[in-house]
Amino acid sequence: MFERYLYIFNIALEAVFLNKFRSVLTALGIIFGVAAVITMMAIGNGAKKEILDQMKLVGVNNILIAPKPEKAKASSSSSGTDQGSQSQDQNDEKTKGKFSPGLSLKDAESIKAVIPTVMTVSPEVIYETDIVKDGIKTSAKLTGVTPDFFKVFALELQSGEMFNEEQLKDGKPVCIIGPSIKSKFFPATDAIGKDIKCGPIWLRIIGIIKKREISQSSIDNLGISDYNNSLYAPIQTLLRRYRDRTMITDASLHGNGTEYYGEGFSVYSSGSGQESSKNQIDKIVVQVRESEQIAPTTGILKKMMVRRHAGVEDVEIKVPELLLKQEQRTKDIFNIVLGAIASISLLVGGIGIMNIMLASVMERIKEIGIRQAIGATKRDIILQFLMEATLLSISGGIIGIILGLVLSKAIMEITNILTIVSPLSIFISFGVSASVGIIFGYMPAKRAAKQDPVESLRYE
Repeated sequence: MFERYLYIFNIALEAVFLNKFRSVLTALGIIFGVAAVITMMAIGNGAKKEILDQMKLVGVNNILIAPKPEKAKASSSSSGTDQGSQSQDQNDEKTKGKFSPGLSLKDAESIKAVIPTVMTVSPEVIYETDIVKDGIKTSAKLTGVTPDFFKVFALELQSGEMFNEEQLKDGKPVCIIGPSIKSKFFPATDAIGKDIKCGPIWLRIIGIIKKREISQSSIDNLGISDYNNSLYAPIQTLLRRYRDRTMITDASLHGNGTEYYGEGFSVYSSGSGQESSKNQIDKIVVQVRESEQIAPTTGILKKMMVRRHAGVEDVEIKVPELLLKQEQRTKDIFNIVLGAIASISLLVGGIGIMNIMLASVMERIKEIGIRQAIGATKRDIILQFLMEATLLSISGGIIGIILGLVLSKAIMEITNILTIVSPLSIFISFGVSASVGIIFGYMPAKRAAKQDPVESLRYE
């Protein structure tokens, strides 16, 4: 029995190789269909991984409170319908004459004390400053934080220790640095215990953060800092030793957002002008206990901030995780549509195989009659043509898999779009291509088997 099947397989293989050019054209639909499915799924997997990585970067269950930029206020007041403009005018009348103290440490303390769903509150003060050590100079972000910052963003120390109570309370000149800072200023030595000059002040390094992979797009789109290239000091250190923006200085009066300390050193606020001098801190990250508590907590925070800021809506509240989930849903829909379009290519390829095989049956009627005359059964004829169709689809599937892998790699290299080819996508596309050959090859095979031997022998 096995020899019989092997003989039929050899006949089918001969028929495929006898018309190489036609066989290649027949398999093109399957080749491109499989390649398209693998490539689309690879792009989808890459996009999903990027979203998950970004979620890790912004933290879990986090709510971001930041001062509202003046540009956003101006644009919101100048755009919209007449009704929106009238509403804005009414709001302006209500807030006219009111003074908001801006975002401050007291806001962070109140949030932690008042709202029971809040687990952690992390206030931040951010300055751009010059860093100097042994003649090497670079610009980096100096961020004033509390230990809760490292918990919220799941940052671990590679070496050293966290800020202690005395350093936090008294604003000691200490810092924790990112791995990129360590590599640049202390490439061959241990940085712990060493001093580094940030602006006008020498800070002692007490810890180094573990390296975390982060793309420039994540930094730009999510508004997060480059943890690898930043320095972190106790928040009181920045407020006491650098600048507390609630204190009146010559720089704040001139509204340039810059403090100069001589010797070419300067510290730049994260904002500029009135906004930077008004807000004591640059952001507050609030972490709630459960995902279900994000929406109600956000509503409470909005009301609380308006009340604490004398009725002035001068802060914006964002939920990065929800924004990323919305982006993920959009990408999922996009990938489903692309996958469906790619799958249609497989269907078209299957129809192409059926058409070519039907034409092949009409061309080989006399051959079918001769085979039946020398003892071939209807089952043998069906198997022969079915094997031909399956060979075309399987070979097309294999070539399509190779092409899909090449395209996925090329897309990642050329466009910098992350692509991840999963074994599941290869298995599915290959399984579908084989199924297409069997399903669409059965009709021509059955038609070939129904040919009358006598009529087939007479056929010219």
